[in-house]
Amino acid sequence: MQSCCWISFLIFGVAVAVSARTFACGNIAQNGCFVNATTRTQTGQSFYNDDELRRRYRFGKDSIAYLCNLLQDRLIRPTNKATTLTVEQQVCIALRYYASGSFLQVIGYTFGYDKGTVSRVVSDVTDALIGIKDNFVSWPTDVDSINRIKCGFYRQSNFQNVLECIDCTHVRIQAPSDDESSYVNRKGYHSINVQAVCNFEGRFTNIFANWQGSTHDSHIFNTSTLSNYLQTYHKGLIYGVILGDSGYACRPYLLTPYANPTERHQQRFNGCHASTRSVIERTFGILKRRFHVLYSEV
Repeated sequence: MQSCCWISFLIFGVAVAVSARTFACGNIAQNGCFVNATTRTQTGQSFYNDDELRRRYRFGKDSIAYLCNLLQDRLIRPTNKATTLTVEQQVCIALRYYASGSFLQVIGYTFGYDKGTVSRVVSDVTDALIGIKDNFVSWPTDVDSINRIKCGFYRQSNFQNVLECIDCTHVRIQAPSDDESSYVNRKGYHSINVQAVCNFEGRFTNIFANWQGSTHDSHIFNTSTLSNYLQTYHKGLIYGVILGDSGYACRPYLLTPYANPTERHQQRFNGCHASTRSVIERTFGILKRRFHVLYSEV
């Protein structure tokens, strides 16, 4: 379960990277200087202990092996060249980029490859992860999953019938050439405003990364497939509710706090609502600390 949770974190990051592909690794210049293969540093798991692997790649040995196994068919190269990168090397290069947020040239220098190679590897691994996203980021639809999540929220915060928590977070990007002003958010920098939903474990169940930084959270939700799904299929508390902040409109399937609580029960509701919904804010914080590429300009 823990590996699945961290992979859902990782897929959040690469989903943002795909949305920002115009500004990210996809169009980085390919003319890095050649580095002789004999100077290349080792990327293999056997070269570092588990603690060092976590510091460098944010995943331990078992988790990296699990990722390599998942992506094997999508990343294996149909060639026998001695210089061909193994699946493990590709995964480690991409994880190092996600973890550090460094320039591709710096990542290439660390591993002994030119930045063009690093760019292609990061792009390939990103696409491969997006290809398996539905295995790790999916909305709960069966009764057992819904009841397990509602029970988890109730044990944590004593709030009944909560299924998920929703919020948006800004991921900084380089200033685009087209429609540049629409990407400037309220804090004054260029970003993509990413909507995400998570359960009581901090595992993402829905990600929507299609809107510019100036777009309001409520508009992003209203245009999302999740909103359409809930309007169509939500039939009552048996299906649970989502908790959102005051930026959203209160609906039968999305509960927001009282705007001006005056009664004692309203204040208690707002307090319980805030403590329960804080899981999404903590999850964003953990995610951005773990994968520093979300702090840099992708």
